[in-house]
Amino acid sequence: MRTYLRRCPSCGGYTLRETCPKCDVMSAVPAPARFSPEDRYGAYRRRLKRRLEAERNG
Repeated sequence: MRTYLRRCPSCGGYTLRETCPKCDVMSAVPAPARFSPEDRYGAYRRRLKRRLEAERNG
């Protein structure tokens, strides 16, 4: 099941758009991804997370 509802991290409003119509900030999916013990993309997700954290920390 795919979720279309998104939440703005800035104002806290809900929308179906990728950007918030009130403050023009990128909205995000408010719920975490469903857990599966057969996580096919887990290695890629963790690698991306480490790369983003390294860029953020310098």
